[in-house]
Amino acid sequence: MTYRVRNIGIAVILAAVAGLLTIFYVANYKRHVQHGQKSVSVLVAARDIPAGTTGQEVVEQHYLRTETVLRRTVVPGAISSSSQLNSLVVTQPVFQGEQVTTRSFGTQSELGIRAQLRGTERAIQLPGDANELLAGTLKDGDHVDVLATWTTPEGGSHHSSKVIVRNLLVLTAPETPEGGGKLGSTSQNFDVQLRATDQQMQKIYFARENAELTLLLRPPADAQNSPRSVDDWRTLLRTR
Repeated sequence: MTYRVRNIGIAVILAAVAGLLTIFYVANYKRHVQHGQKSVSVLVAARDIPAGTTGQEVVEQHYLRTETVLRRTVVPGAISSSSQLNSLVVTQPVFQGEQVTTRSFGTQSELGIRAQLRGTERAIQLPGDANELLAGTLKDGDHVDVLATWTTPEGGSHHSSKVIVRNLLVLTAPETPEGGGKLGSTSQNFDVQLRATDQQMQKIYFARENAELTLLLRPPADAQNSPRSVDDWRTLLRTR
């Protein structure tokens, strides 16, 4: 075999290999394009889904609808079945028309106290000493009333007291006082986070700025309320 014939043979073989590779690439690309053109079903938001909505609420309140889209347009993490939302909660808002993805959901613990707020409910943080906030006694999940005492007119000498709001959920209880005692020094500062409605918040905030507050721990079950009243020096004198 001459040198020239050998080179021609090698060139023919290389050309054949290149042709086969080209055919394989074109066929693979065609399959990829066809695969991307296939339609699949995904879940999208039928309306805005606010953060804090549970997976169960998302399904029961018809926040979702099914749409058919091209496979290549499916967003990473897209959810195709509502059963994937069990025990999850929306951690960031999902807007109408968006594909619903796992990135927008998490566990209750990831959302924190936001998972416990609905509708007109709000969270507020109140400062106080250990005795006012029941530090060392109060636990997360307890319920409390708020008792306020103030003077009328403002800056006057006529003192009154009243339970201004009832049955508030303790979102975050104050820390236990140093030494572990339930009664602490009034010079030690503590904080408590409570859940209340926006209307209740107005009363709480006004009282926080213009009166003295203390928390009253409610029974864990079958709590009852006495008739509302306002006490001052005259009612105390009449009390037997």
